[in-house]
Amino acid sequence: MSDNTADTTDFGYRQVPTGDKKPLVRAVFESVAPRYDLMNDLMSLGVHRVWKRIFVTALDPRPGRRLLDLAGGTGDISFAWLARGGGPAILSDINPAMLAVGRDRALQRGIAADLSLAVMDAEKLPVPDRSVNRVSIAFGLRNCTDKQAVLAEARRVLKPGGRFFCLEFSRVNVAALRPIYDAWSFSVLPRLGQRIAGDADSYRYLAESIRTFPDQATLAGMLETAGLSRVTVQNLSGGIAAIHGGWRL
Repeated sequence: MSDNTADTTDFGYRQVPTGDKKPLVRAVFESVAPRYDLMNDLMSLGVHRVWKRIFVTALDPRPGRRLLDLAGGTGDISFAWLARGGGPAILSDINPAMLAVGRDRALQRGIAADLSLAVMDAEKLPVPDRSVNRVSIAFGLRNCTDKQAVLAEARRVLKPGGRFFCLEFSRVNVAALRPIYDAWSFSVLPRLGQRIAGDADSYRYLAESIRTFPDQATLAGMLETAGLSRVTVQNLSGGIAAIHGGWRL
């Protein structure tokens, strides 16, 4: 069922009118965009860089394959895809401030060939049916209002035999890690956000958004509902993050 059938939706631990979530999320990422990579370092203690390497390996970049990178903001996934010999990449994000960071990083690295940038809403993609070989979304799905629509759109634009992959913070499945992770997320992280970026509230939202995101099994079911096949789940670091994948057959 589409998330937009409800009058309200989650914004962290708050329930807000469904139509209000996108502007609220946009404000968060406009605030954190200049320090987004630092934010991910803080949230994951730097381990997100390892997770992303594993994620790009799963994407299996090859010259003849075209990648649509959703919520790609600062460009890590698109850049790694191209560096590993993948075909053309579309770096997309709904937030122009985030995409501007990705654009600036691409210019600094001299990455131009085979990379295009586009402001896109992942829930309603201006992309033709069956036109890309891979769709990726890394640390972006939990911020979307209608997650089921994102998954359905991903399947629509994939060519038969194409694959969708999502890297996202998930549900810790190692009991000993939970109290440590909770203390880090809700006590330490907002304080660091205030000290480093002058913005505790955005960092608090990001921690809360992880806890309200579907767990591994629920998200796998959502991929199947969207029509994706052979759905897989790979837990990382005891379930702190997970990679979900599915085929369009």
